[in-house]
Amino acid sequence: MVYYHVWDNYPYPKYNKVWYDSTDVVVAISKVTHDIVKTVSPSVESHYLPHAVEPNHFKPLEIEKIEELRQKSGIDKDKFLVFWNNRNARRKQSGTLIFWFKEFLDKVGHDNAQLLMHTDPADPNGPNLHAVIQELGLQNGEVMFSTNKVDFDQLAAMYNMADVTVNISDAEGFGLATLESLSCGTPIIVNMTGGLQEQVTNGEEWFGVGLQPASKCVIGSQDIPYIYEDRLNKEDFISALEKIYNLSKDERREIGMRGKSHVDQNYNFKKFTLSWQEILKNVHKKYGSWDTRKGYKSWEITEV
Repeated sequence: MVYYHVWDNYPYPKYNKVWYDSTDVVVAISKVTHDIVKTVSPSVESHYLPHAVEPNHFKPLEIEKIEELRQKSGIDKDKFLVFWNNRNARRKQSGTLIFWFKEFLDKVGHDNAQLLMHTDPADPNGPNLHAVIQELGLQNGEVMFSTNKVDFDQLAAMYNMADVTVNISDAEGFGLATLESLSCGTPIIVNMTGGLQEQVTNGEEWFGVGLQPASKCVIGSQDIPYIYEDRLNKEDFISALEKIYNLSKDERREIGMRGKSHVDQNYNFKKFTLSWQEILKNVHKKYGSWDTRKGYKSWEITEV
């Protein structure tokens, strides 16, 4: 049994140990999660294998093409465009983003920036984003929604049109959208949680702004006893937006292109595919098929 583990956070939930120990191999998509697995269950085989991006789809476009796309979308070529691509769910902080973006607009001018959100504003798992916009008086195109399903090339076009892509989620296993953004040469602003912190910097240089969480909170349910989440500070986020806003287009593109190189080197799609094949081949070789397998570890959990 291979457990593809997408998210954990510090201080780690000790109840997850039963999942790790019931698995032959754990594959973690972030260094944070992999470190937790090794700490909690050091005897269990584990691997760090982050997500990857297909570079043939997610790639930088020529400036002329970007301006053409903006014109077709009704976005001024000189307007500062912030992009958010995520599910409209509570932990993603979609409503909070609009609230904070409004305060950013109050500083730089409502005619100088726009927020494009690729999401469902009426998703039952999140706030009613249309109601949030109405309450804040943002009814002059300051916030736009992309609600239709799009293919990879259409999504890449939105990343390319943007000046920055943001993710302020309280918790994120990896955050593929910001990696796709960097692959398109667009810098990012992220909460330094989960796999996001690996994307925005390689330890030597930054490909946008990484925001340190201001506090931790605990959420959960009767099924999931507790999960730790990381909360950002409003002022820190607005300052980060101002920092990117005050850069020239050439400076923003230079940061984004360095991010593109970071993605090409560390999140290679071909390498990702081959790594998965190798892991699964070794599991089959070591444990055999389900029919012939001995020592099967039951997934039945009687105590947490």
